[in-house]
Amino acid sequence: MPTQTRKIIVIGSGFGGLGAACRLQARGYDVTILEARDKPGGRAYVYQQDGFTFDAGPTVITAPFLIDEIFAAAGRKTADYVKIVPIDPFYRIEFPDGRSFEYNNNQQQTEQRIRDFAPGDVDGYRTMIQKAEAIFKKGFLELSDKPFLRFMDMMKIAPDLIRLDSHKTVFQFVSQYVKDPMLRRVFSFHPLLVGGNPFQTTSIYALIHHLEKEWGVHYAMGGTGALVGGLVQLFEDCGGKIHTSKPVRRILLNGKNAVTGVETMDGEKFEADAVVSNADIANTYRKMIPSAARKKNTDRRFEKLSYSMSLFVGYFGTKKPYSDIAHHTIILGDRYRELLDDIFNKKILSDDFSLYLHRPSATDPRMAPDGCDCFYVLSPVPHLASGTDWHTEGQRYMRKILSFLDEKYMPGLLENLATEMFITPLDFETKLNSYLGAAFSFEPVFTQSAWFRPHNESEDIGNLFFVGAGTHPGAGIPGVLCSSKIAENLVCDRLPL
Repeated sequence: MPTQTRKIIVIGSGFGGLGAACRLQARGYDVTILEARDKPGGRAYVYQQDGFTFDAGPTVITAPFLIDEIFAAAGRKTADYVKIVPIDPFYRIEFPDGRSFEYNNNQQQTEQRIRDFAPGDVDGYRTMIQKAEAIFKKGFLELSDKPFLRFMDMMKIAPDLIRLDSHKTVFQFVSQYVKDPMLRRVFSFHPLLVGGNPFQTTSIYALIHHLEKEWGVHYAMGGTGALVGGLVQLFEDCGGKIHTSKPVRRILLNGKNAVTGVETMDGEKFEADAVVSNADIANTYRKMIPSAARKKNTDRRFEKLSYSMSLFVGYFGTKKPYSDIAHHTIILGDRYRELLDDIFNKKILSDDFSLYLHRPSATDPRMAPDGCDCFYVLSPVPHLASGTDWHTEGQRYMRKILSFLDEKYMPGLLENLATEMFITPLDFETKLNSYLGAAFSFEPVFTQSAWFRPHNESEDIGNLFFVGAGTHPGAGIPGVLCSSKIAENLVCDRLPL
């Protein structure tokens, strides 16, 4: 291994920060992670309560080869650190009329389910996935791990973006080929997994469906937190250092506006040749760097950008199993476009909701005590610009969701609750330091994608790099792991050993 002569500070230990830290440490850099919370993970934090284990954030693992690449870069194997298993079906989608739809990456099975549900849409579905594959090859395989630092980088791919109809939204893309209104929802909800509105998000994100089809949907045994633990162990095995409960107050600069280190809230200073921030980008600039040092990334810029929705996430354990609930269930309400408009544009907390219900104990019984079941229920809600008082609203909203599940899907739930807790947009702002409590940073619309998105390398500050949901290519585990690959390449280029 090369002599470690360059010091790198990574702010935050979400998947983007861990991926970058592991890659750079394996390359021979001297890397230290500073994590604000009491344990690693960022949005992939883990809560434990009354014998139940709850993954706080990401639960859907796609493109596991990106994880394998990190371990392979250090000469290790993923399986020696964490066990990742496929999930089938990927999702069960429940409709308000009582029907449901499941799919996986077996095209024949999926086509048969479409034939049973809406026979006239089989041919359209085939065409749609062919088009999605073309988008995937360009948008993911070619561009997801390439930085867009110059406008010309964007112009070079403009003909491809035009050819792929990237000016259209995901819902428009799906609707060209699928006519059944419920199946249109099935094949267009994916932008919500990365903080986008299917009616506003560029059709480039239709690649998610092909990403699932190509590599499947997976689960880390022990929960997503077990994957965090595996990456932390890999990082430490390679000689890296991680400090928890070390929130960063400011990034230290020299007279040329280049990084010299960071100072934590307790006054400790860490020298660095470069900083990789996995913290929220808007708040990294707004809170950690003086405004005088920022000509491009001003407070005004971040006030003008549009942000993703936030989330209300409830965690609960039951005294009995609910074996008829799938690992991943999407429960769609009566309203689709109108509800999303309330969340993203009107920024009002609606009386109705759509839900994502996660039952990890369907695959991994260890997440709950014997004879019990473990759940996570997620409701997209407006970010804090809505003005909702979550101090008072949180408990009422939790009871509303639990009562709905008790009535519609999980009989006897209320009388069989063993434990419960929840987080609100306020927690995204205070515990995760996310601007406006947005759960996925900037909204993934076309005008905030690729070059238009805050860059992986700061234009204002020398040797400051970014990973995570707020930079290119965007949110979701595959996106933030690709950003860690970009950061590795940029650091190695700017600061070679």
